[in-house]
Amino acid sequence: MSKRTIVALPGDGIGKTVLDEAIRVLTAAGFEADYVEGDIGWEFWCKEGDPLPQRTLDLLEKHKIGLFGAITSKPKDEAFNELSPELQEKGLIYSSPIVGLRQHFGLDICLRPCRTYKGNPLNFIRRSANGSFDEPKVDVPIFRQNTEGLYGGVEWSNPPAQVHEALMTHPKFKKNFGNVPVEELSVSTRIFTKEATERILRAAFDYAKKYNYKSVTVCEKPNVIRETSGMMYKMAQQIQKTDYPEIQLWNTNIDAQMMWLTKNPETYSVIVAGNMFGDIVSDGFAGLIGGLGFACSAQFNPDTGIGLFEPTHGSAPKYADYPVSIVNPIAMIESSCMMLDYIDENEIAAKMRKAVAEVIAEGKVRTYDMMKMIGKADVVEKGAASTKEMADAIIAKL
Repeated sequence: MSKRTIVALPGDGIGKTVLDEAIRVLTAAGFEADYVEGDIGWEFWCKEGDPLPQRTLDLLEKHKIGLFGAITSKPKDEAFNELSPELQEKGLIYSSPIVGLRQHFGLDICLRPCRTYKGNPLNFIRRSANGSFDEPKVDVPIFRQNTEGLYGGVEWSNPPAQVHEALMTHPKFKKNFGNVPVEELSVSTRIFTKEATERILRAAFDYAKKYNYKSVTVCEKPNVIRETSGMMYKMAQQIQKTDYPEIQLWNTNIDAQMMWLTKNPETYSVIVAGNMFGDIVSDGFAGLIGGLGFACSAQFNPDTGIGLFEPTHGSAPKYADYPVSIVNPIAMIESSCMMLDYIDENEIAAKMRKAVAEVIAEGKVRTYDMMKMIGKADVVEKGAASTKEMADAIIAKL
């Protein structure tokens, strides 16, 4: 059987560092693959005017599976200023390449599992009524609709006449914004479709059923955002009643959820949300399991088989130039495990997760975040493990 080809997308900043270490762990665990590197990120925006070249899309179209490091995105004016001078007159507008990948390939299902590791010094600890402390176990898979909502990219500053005229047909817009000069308006849309909403809801319920989770929580804001959030919750009610009666359906507002997640996180099972609220709540729960150094994700399209696997942290450019890399590679390694699950290499994934768990529980090797240090270049000298040393420890357990 020929080896699988994986598209490696290092991206920006620390992306290449954590991706390289994850590939070392994959190889040590016995996963045989060829890795072909794809061009993506800030460098290609600056010199080509395109952070997501067509050649990279072609690679993913051909090989289906990608491992992604991290991306840098900057505001509109900064992006323009860093563009090569000869490209600045071409009317190019920067847009996030990772969002572009999701939309191009319809990677509308995003899974972000947030699970505590025993022995992680960064796990959430709660004070009990008698003054003692307990450490609730967090196991919350979060399904985030990945291509619509506020990330859909349908927005304007100084909207054109036909857009402004259409907005003026809505009585609330006319009452509250009708007298605002059009050049002072910026408008972003939040678009949900029934097809994509049903897909993410069913993905959440299917996961809960497969892995024996007791509930699915829709985390939106239907009492205020009545059309989009309201549609998602109503559809969830119909789907649960018809097809998943054995699974409880809960409903929380995103603002209240962010309070409750530090009050009783162990009571939540699967959570499903639209794009922005899914992003927010997954970062919130990630904070309970140790932060973004432990936050992994998968995004995929079941119809095409294309999947992309990445840590949810950013490119952290300030760390990228340190002589010795200090960042925690576990989120990238865990994302690699999600890739293995997706392509039915479950035994290797289980072996890698066991090795990660053993290193964390043993507590002898800890990156700067696990030692609660400020991320400066001298943390390795003070006893923190480097990125490579953490990967080495995991490989040793393998």
